[in-house]
This record gives sequence, structure tokens and C-alpha cells, in this order.
Amino acid sequence: MQRTNLTKKDLINSIYMQIGFSKNISENLIDDFLITVVENLKKEKKLKLSKFGTFSIRTKKSRIGRNPKTKEQTTITNRDVVLFKASKEFKDLVNSKNDS
Repeated sequence: MQRTNLTKKDLINSIYMQIGFSKNISENLIDDFLITVVENLKKEKKLKLSKFGTFSIRTKKSRIGRNPKTKEQTTITNRDVVLFKASKEFKDLVNSKNDS
């Protein structure tokens, strides 16, 4: 069975192996990138990464929900959710027949 998740450690090791940065520098690079993405998304409510896709924040209204096991009704509070829309280039890469 093939593994389906990619961990931060996997990304750090990939940068370490491909570029040659130390694991410490690789980890700082990943952390800085993720912090930049999250901070910009929180501030602007939308973040576009060219040739990858667009992240956006949408506020969901509160609503009545039901526990499927107990059938008990409860109020689900309003909250922000992150949406992602892949760019055409990203979709094309995913759908290309050339597995490199």
C-alpha cells in the first residue's frame, strides 16, 4: 500500500537531498514559507500562488446540525474555512500522462 500523506519532515529531507541545505536551514525555509502563506491569507483573505492555485477564506454561517449517532440537534457556530482552487497549470500537471 502506497503512503498518501506528505509530512513536513519529508519536505525537509527533500530539500536537504536535492539542494544540499542543512536540515536545520531546510526546516527554517519550510517554516518561513508556511508562515508567510498563512499570514498573507489571514490578512488579505485570498492568496494566489502562480502556476499552483488560489487559497481563499470564506465565512460559513452558523447552522443547526445533528449528531448522526444520537440524533441530538446542536448549533454549529459560524467559522472561517479555507478553500483552494487549483490553477490550470497545476491541473494540467496532475492530469499529464508523463509520470516523471
